[in-house]
Amino acid sequence: MELTGAEIIIECLKAEDIDYVFGYPGGAVLHIYDAFYQQEEVQHILVRHEQGATHAADGYARSTGKPGVVLVTSGPGATNAVTGIATAYMDSIPMIVITGQVPSHLIGNDAFQEVDSVGITRPIVKHNFLIEDVKDIAMVFKKAFYVATTGRPGPVVIDIPKDITAEKTEFSYPSEINMRSYNPVVEVHTGQIKRAVDMMIGAERPMIYTGGGVILGNGSEQLRQMTRKLGFPITSTLMGLGAYPASDKQFVGMLGMHGTYEANMGMHHCDVLIAIGARFDDRVTGNLEKFCPGAKIIHVDVDPASISKNVKVDVPIVGEVVQVLEEFLAAIDKTKKTPNTAALKKWWNQIDEWRSQDCLKYDRDSEIIKPQFVLEKMFEITKGEAFVTSDVGQHQMFAAQYYGFDEPRRWINSGGLGTMGFGLPAAMGVQLAHPDDLVMCVTGEASIQMCIQELATCRQYDLPLKIINLNNRYMGMVRQWQEFFYEKRYAMSYMNALPDFVKLAESYGHVGIKVEKPADVVPALKEALSQKDRLVFLDFITDQEENVYPMIPAGAGLNEMILV
Repeated sequence: MELTGAEIIIECLKAEDIDYVFGYPGGAVLHIYDAFYQQEEVQHILVRHEQGATHAADGYARSTGKPGVVLVTSGPGATNAVTGIATAYMDSIPMIVITGQVPSHLIGNDAFQEVDSVGITRPIVKHNFLIEDVKDIAMVFKKAFYVATTGRPGPVVIDIPKDITAEKTEFSYPSEINMRSYNPVVEVHTGQIKRAVDMMIGAERPMIYTGGGVILGNGSEQLRQMTRKLGFPITSTLMGLGAYPASDKQFVGMLGMHGTYEANMGMHHCDVLIAIGARFDDRVTGNLEKFCPGAKIIHVDVDPASISKNVKVDVPIVGEVVQVLEEFLAAIDKTKKTPNTAALKKWWNQIDEWRSQDCLKYDRDSEIIKPQFVLEKMFEITKGEAFVTSDVGQHQMFAAQYYGFDEPRRWINSGGLGTMGFGLPAAMGVQLAHPDDLVMCVTGEASIQMCIQELATCRQYDLPLKIINLNNRYMGMVRQWQEFFYEKRYAMSYMNALPDFVKLAESYGHVGIKVEKPADVVPALKEALSQKDRLVFLDFITDQEENVYPMIPAGAGLNEMILV
């Protein structure tokens, strides 16, 4: 039986076990939307802006490990999706973005709602396709899902002209795929494993440094086994939080620009650094010339292009994180060498001394709500079991510092691109993926307004999110930098025309609660959590001048933190 191109797209999504597609209709994709209307297996979630669609698919992917799928129309539909595509690309999130295109014979004619989607997105995707024949749809979709989900994951764009979605052909979905030009590394070099393990065992001041790749590669369990077996301290990037339990004594906190004193000092003074699924981002390394000056570096990554890209390493290992960690474990068990326990004890004593600085202390007796206090209480009340999304800014850093993540895929945030507006739509994707779990979005009054129209999507699909708005009436991180580095010239960082967020939430059909006193924080959180079937918007009026500490200024080393 012959199917239209639009019907074939639906069948491809079914073959890939896709539950949800996040999108917004328009002329170039109406054939596809008509095909959606005539089936029930794949549910379409109607967002209120294409950027919201990409972030929702992103949140779905981060929390499940499955690829998120987006459908947008041509022209402005595709360009509105660009920020979300770039967000996924920077954080290596698997995503398929289907963009409508004008009919084939009009391509290049500056037709109504025509843009070069392939050209525009080329720098921010793992790959993209322009379909020119209805017979190619099934194979292109098979390739797209394969590319997006293997090796280092990432977004793939499929651009489909409208006429192709109307034409008919026989449908057959490929059972397997072979791409001559794309072959992710699967075999791990055993000699490099042995070199790395010998270096680990001989270390006197070791540090394990992990990133989002451990979570994306589902290597958390093996990481925990190896870290406990070795007895080494472990730190994590913003993206890697939850791969190793924050509550475990061996975890010394997040590292980098707003990392803990003990994590950054441990990194700076270590003699062997084991980097796993991390890319040595500038927010982590600080000044590259001052980064880990006395360390031999082992770097494990699925992407060979990431190794020695920013920091020259001594033992490069390319491979899937699970396989590498399992080979590490086997080699550690097999070796006859033993760690230098005396040196390791001395190292831990030094780390505990750094830890005693209590670098995350703040004024707990303040009469104004401190953002740190809100996050601490949120952690206590939820027992650390919530899925937490965030936007970008001070609130993001406070969430990373004060909400302890013990499990992977619970912390959902835009790390690489730093996209304001990410938190709310990402939370929608997480809630749809985990309908029975608590999903909380930590945001600020500037970020939340970037995609606030998605409150309508939440109402349409009855998504009971809990929004924690840390409202300091500033673009908080911008204001902090202006205080530190621009002599308190607060240029355009004051939000002096804010809406009444309670009334705004209520106008969308949700519950709004304004909280102005520290004594009301816990009751408000408990009230929000008691309303299990409603979205609750909690507007916390917080200290306007609170800063995120520690902080490493641009150009400084990891040992040059501002602590207060």
